[in-house]
Amino acid sequence: MTWRSRARGPFRALLAGIVAGLVAGAVGWFGLDDLRPRTAMTGRAVAMDGDSLRLDGVELRLEGLDAPELRQTCVAPQGEVPCGRMARDALATLLDDGAVTCRVGKRDRYGRGLAQCSVAGRDINRELVRSGAALAYGDYEPEEREARGQRRGVWATRFEQPADWRARH
Repeated sequence: MTWRSRARGPFRALLAGIVAGLVAGAVGWFGLDDLRPRTAMTGRAVAMDGDSLRLDGVELRLEGLDAPELRQTCVAPQGEVPCGRMARDALATLLDDGAVTCRVGKRDRYGRGLAQCSVAGRDINRELVRSGAALAYGDYEPEEREARGQRRGVWATRFEQPADWRARH
């Protein structure tokens, strides 16, 4: 008698469920979810902070960039400025242009979908880095060089890297 012939009825269904769960866990654990096609979402979105938004009740993190944290400040020639709120406001202004389409693929360590978003034909992620509201984080290096060269946004200030600021707070 083989193993296959012994696994019958409810036991076979239970075993299949356990195997499926293990495979799904391995896909997430080893980062194989990157192989899944991106899911597109479209609707009205609200800025949570400078690099995350809520679209149809789902919180998404913008991929390829990092923005000052909401409570983070920067030092400009005129004094301290709320660069975290300014980053959120820059994102909110872009989102006000209409329906937002986000392509969501991977997930961040908090389980949020990492998204590349557009509105009215404009790449939101790229625009945030180009304007100096966010820093390149693996993508958008040419846009960051342009913003830095033109002293746009945070590049017109002295600021702590957002990751360093988060680590201290």
